[in-house]
Parts: sequence; C-alpha cells; structure tokens
Amino acid sequence: MKSMKIGKIYICILVLLVAFTLVGCGASKDSVAGNMMSNPNSNFTGQEITEDTEGISQNLPEDRKLIQRASMRIETEDLDTLITNIEKRISELDGYVENFNVQNGSTYADKRYRSANMTIRIPVKSFNSFIEKVGELSNVVSSQKTVEDITLDYVATESRMKALQAEEARLLKFMSQADTMDSLITVEKRLTEVRAELETVTSALRVLENQVNYSTIDLSINEVTEYTDVTEPETIWQRMGGGFKKSLKNIGNFFKELFVFVVAASPYLVMFVIFPLCIIFGIITIRRKRNKNKSQEDTKNCD
Repeated sequence: MKSMKIGKIYICILVLLVAFTLVGCGASKDSVAGNMMSNPNSNFTGQEITEDTEGISQNLPEDRKLIQRASMRIETEDLDTLITNIEKRISELDGYVENFNVQNGSTYADKRYRSANMTIRIPVKSFNSFIEKVGELSNVVSSQKTVEDITLDYVATESRMKALQAEEARLLKFMSQADTMDSLITVEKRLTEVRAELETVTSALRVLENQVNYSTIDLSINEVTEYTDVTEPETIWQRMGGGFKKSLKNIGNFFKELFVFVVAASPYLVMFVIFPLCIIFGIITIRRKRNKNKSQEDTKNCD
C-alpha cells in the first residue's frame, strides 16, 4: 500500500511540472508577440529580413565597374620611331589616340630635343599588356596606376534610366487615352521633361561605360641622348666620375656651339664689328701720317 501511495505522489509531481512548463512557454510567446506589436521596428532575425537582404544583393552587378588609368613618363633616343611603334600597337589592340601634341624644343649639340604628350584609350583587357609594351620600347622614368570603383554610380544611373524609360512608356499610353485637351497638354509637357532627362542620363551612362571599357594611359615622352638611370643608386665615386665625364662633354658641346654661332653670325660680325674697326684703324693711320708730315715740316722750318 505504501508503494502505491508513493507512486501516486510521483505521478502528481510530474503532472505539476509539465503544467508549469506549458504555462511558462505560453507566457514567453505572449511577451514576444507583445514586444513585436509595441515595437514593430525592433531588430529581429527572421525569414523576411533574410529574403530582403538577398533581394538587395541581387540588384548589384556581379562584376565591379572600375575605371583604370595610368600615367607614364618615358624617354627615347628617336621620338619619331617610338611614336610610330606606339601607334602601331594601339591599332593592333583596337584602341585610339584621344589627344596628341609634339613640342620641337631647342637645338643643342647638333640635335633638336623634342617632347610629346599622348592620351591613349585602350580596351581594359589589354591595359597591362600595353603598359608592358611601352616599357619595352622606351626607358620608363616613372609610372603610376589608379583604379576608381564607380559601381554605385553606374547602378544608380542605370536604374534612373530604366525608371525614366518606364515613365515614358506610361506617358505615351496616357497620351493615347487622353480625352481632353488639358490632359493631353499636361501629358505632353511631362513627356518632354522625361525625354530630356532621359537623354541626359543615357549620355552619362554611355560616358561611364566608355571609361570602364577603355582604360586611359597618359604618356609624357622626352627625346634624349642619354637615358636616365633608374636602376640602383650610384656610389659617391660613381657620381664623381659620371659628373666629370658629363662636364667634359658639356665643355666640348659649348665650344662646338660657339664655333657654329661664330660661323653663322660672321656676316653680322663683318658688318657691325670688323668693318667699323677697319674704318677706325684707317682714320687713326691717316691722322698719324698727317701728324708725322706736319712734324717734319715744322722741323724744316726751324732749320
């Protein structure tokens, strides 16, 4: 009998525990529901938020929209040959020259030193290979690359263009259904505004596409007789020896240029220097003879 009573007591205890557990779960659910009703904007991790996030990520393009640009300062011993080779390579890569100018510079040591500037547009897939080719054809003194990410601007511009196209289609539909002159005028006015803005946005998108699809390379070219050493820094003895050789070369070039100047300016020297000196020398000689003859006459008179 005692064992039966003890069994009934255990069963009652288990029933009470289950009841308390169910009551607690119900209260927690009610509290969560109350919190959501009182604060619907509260942070809550749920299926809907996950789906919204995935939808936003799907709106972004898989590849980034990047604008690549390079700036190079290069040297060559033959400017004409280098430009010909560069233009040939541009044509092979289906690129084009956006801007080009040449400065003739000045003549020194029997050579005219010239320089040139080129702005080149190359398909983005050939950007690095073209830069490597320029390095093979010339001496690269300095170079710099920049990359600009315009993905957000591109997506915003493209979305705006699509929205305007959709509005244009709706306005055309409204125009065909307009039953009064006032409504027709209102639709036509808005249609004109939409088309003007659509043209501007479309043009801006084309510019972005061109900048993304074609990289820009700015070349600053100098024609030289000796390349700038861009390898390892020289020691003090190497710098002294190189400076001494350069000084001797400059002295030789100075006398060479001086000789060329004297020969080229010889007609002016004859007209403005030698001829006046001859006249002055002749006048002095005549005066000396007169003074000598006069002194001889005075001597005879005294005798």
